[in-house]
Amino acid sequence: MKKPEVLIVGAGIAGPALAYWLSRKGYRPTVVEHARQLRSGGSAIVVKGPAIPVADRMGILPQLRGLATRNRSLTLLDPGGRRILQLPLTSDKAPVVEVTRADLSEVLHRSAQAEAEFLFDDTVTALDQDAGGVDVTFRRSAPRRFDLVVGADGVHSTVRRLVFGSERQFASDLGLYGATVPLEPDAVEDPSEMTMLTVPNRMLVVHPSRTTPLAIFTFRAAQPAPHDRKNIALHKKTVADAYADVPWRAPELVAAFLDHPAPFFDPLTTVRVPSWSRGRVVLLGDAAAATALLGDGSSMAMAGAYALAEELAAHPGDHVRAFAAYESRLRREVGPRQRRVGLLSRLLVPRTRPGLAVRNAVGRAVGRTYRIASREAANR
Repeated sequence: MKKPEVLIVGAGIAGPALAYWLSRKGYRPTVVEHARQLRSGGSAIVVKGPAIPVADRMGILPQLRGLATRNRSLTLLDPGGRRILQLPLTSDKAPVVEVTRADLSEVLHRSAQAEAEFLFDDTVTALDQDAGGVDVTFRRSAPRRFDLVVGADGVHSTVRRLVFGSERQFASDLGLYGATVPLEPDAVEDPSEMTMLTVPNRMLVVHPSRTTPLAIFTFRAAQPAPHDRKNIALHKKTVADAYADVPWRAPELVAAFLDHPAPFFDPLTTVRVPSWSRGRVVLLGDAAAATALLGDGSSMAMAGAYALAEELAAHPGDHVRAFAAYESRLRREVGPRQRRVGLLSRLLVPRTRPGLAVRNAVGRAVGRTYRIASREAANR
């Protein structure tokens, strides 16, 4: 019997994870990725919550732990760079693994590549579906027909645009920008410590990552400019203007951003799509329900990939029921996270000095609670 063929658009986190599980559920997955190779960005992400048992079932949890960053604490600084407080980032009661996005993507790709076909430097340009399948037109490859198509291509999903409508219908701007740039290894003194400086409307973080430290800019621009994803010069000017009067290491870190040929820059948005499927096409990960700032995107992508493959296997030949069951499962996880994102954005990047004082007070309370719990655990 011929295996159902599934096209997965996007080879970031959700795509390879889904390809792995589909290949074990009797499907033949093909993954197409517009980049020429796996992306090498060093941003740290946290594998946690529902992604931990998924990684365990895949047999990759030991690999991820071996690739974990050395980051163990978060130090908050005042505008002069003086330490306000230090918060631990690990807990035995909340198993998490922090790795770089590039490392997680590579591990997932290696797990899936033996059973899935990967097409790099290509993307879809048209999707024409009927009752029996989906005819796919590619930018480079010859047209092909698939039984199902999965859009796992992120916040700016091409699949979502082609099948569901323009991005502006589904993306909600948080009023914040996010930008990152890699730094030289000697940019951090303590590889186990992440440092964060916050002034009204702007946050600046130096993250040790694993091998390449990262500067992270999260801010509200005084005069937001129309976003052009390809206008690197505008991105650089926006960051430089936003941090022009920020002390501590801001001049040095902004200079690194300006010197880099292609630093990361994007408005921070959430994505809410009323229905994640249309006919034989379904959305997965950030393409369906991005949640900025919470750091849950990769974990929810892995959990979603597992759930989608499970439901397709549980409803053979009935993608409508499978898609509905998958969406119902994941919305229970995603919904509460998306409802918290507005509050979190105000807490992480306060608009005023009083708001910043409240944020720091919350941090101190969390630190005290953790220290008390740690002492009690040690005394048992």
